[in-house]
This record gives sequence, structure tokens and C-alpha cells, in this order.
Amino acid sequence: MSARRRILRPLASARLLTGHRRSRGTDLALATVLAAIAGASNAGGFFALGAYTSHMTGYLSQLADNLVAGQFRIAVVAMLAIGAFVAGAAFSTVLINWARLRRARRQYALPIAVQGAFLACFASGGVFSSEPGRVFSLACLCFIMGMQNATITKISGARIRTTHATGMITDIGIELGREVSGRAFPGRPVAADRRKLGIHLRLVGAFLGGGLVGALGFSRLGFAFALPLSAVLLALSLPALLGPQGRR
Repeated sequence: MSARRRILRPLASARLLTGHRRSRGTDLALATVLAAIAGASNAGGFFALGAYTSHMTGYLSQLADNLVAGQFRIAVVAMLAIGAFVAGAAFSTVLINWARLRRARRQYALPIAVQGAFLACFASGGVFSSEPGRVFSLACLCFIMGMQNATITKISGARIRTTHATGMITDIGIELGREVSGRAFPGRPVAADRRKLGIHLRLVGAFLGGGLVGALGFSRLGFAFALPLSAVLLALSLPALLGPQGRR
């Protein structure tokens, strides 16, 4: 069965996107979905918790600023967010490596399914009305973000990241600068990598589109809007997890 025909069948398509046999096309398709989920979760985190959860650069700056200013409570929250993101990335890596040893066909579907399950749990975060409860919810979402970024990084061989929009936007600027340089200085062999530019534009667009949907959904439904995001991740991963077993 051709890849095109499998794409038209939902179960086969999900197995193709999260399977152990990878191609640039499946990497990009999966990354597009995950970037949209990341954008929705990040914007939703702001509406639900008043904080962005994929912006580790901001948390590092917040940590430094508040340590100097003596605002140690805020500094501790920043440290917790960073630690949760790192822990999520580490946990995703452990899951992938464990699955490679035992169930190679499920090495990528497994961490995506776990992320979906965690997002479903995050949907109940509204029950935590206290300040410690909201900090716990923030840490949970940062953990999920760290898992997702590590998962797509491992899948793509570090070619793609879905929660790190700063890097993608920087690469867009670099490729645009290369294109301008090539046109301005025709004697020099400089040209934009249009394929790379297209990938980053697509992922940034997916992140932005997901952010719009997430902002609308979380502003209307609150934490419960994490449920459809969870459903997307579970729909992607469960067909591969529940399908035939095998090591290769």
C-alpha cells in the first residue's frame, strides 16, 4: 500500500506518523501537528494560568531578575518551571530508549501517548484553585512541553523542534538574509535553502494557528479545553501502540 493511500485511512495514517520507520515527510507532518498542539497549550496556559509554558528563555531571565530583586517566591516558581521542562525532556528520552530495547515499533508512539494522558490530567487542573495548586498545574504543563520538544527532536534527529519558536524564527531570518545577499551580491554563491525556509514557515504557522485555537478554547472552556488536545495525541499514538508487536 502506498504512503498516499495510507494517509487517506485514519488508522494507517496515525501508524505512519508515529511509526518507527521515518521519512522527512512523516517527520514534518508529525511536527506540524505537534507544533499546533504546542501553540494551543502555550496560549492556553496563559489563559488558564497566566503564564507561558514553553518559554524557557523567559523563565531563565525571570529567575535571574527575581534573584537579584529578592523576589524569591517568583524565582522558585521559575526554577520549578525550568526543572519541570527538563524533567519532561529527560522522561521522554528514557521512554524512547526503553521502547527501542523492548518494543522498537512503539518507540515514538509511547511518549506521544503519555503526553496525551498527561494533557487529559491537566484538564482537571481547574480544581486546583489555591496558589500551590496552580503552580503544580504550571509545572505539569511545562513537563508536557519538555516531553514534546524532546520527542520530536529525537524523531527528527535534532532537525526539528516544535516548542522552540525563537530558534525557528531566527532560522527564517537567516534564510531570508541569505536570499537577499544572493540577489544583492550576484558574484557570491549565496542562496536561501528554500526547503528549510518552507519547513520553518510551516511550523511557525502551525504554532500560531494552534495558539489562536488554544487562546479561544481555553478562554471559553478553561482547563477542559486540554481534553481535545489530549484526544489528538492519543488518536495519533494509540493505533501504533495497539497494533501488531515487533522489534523491527
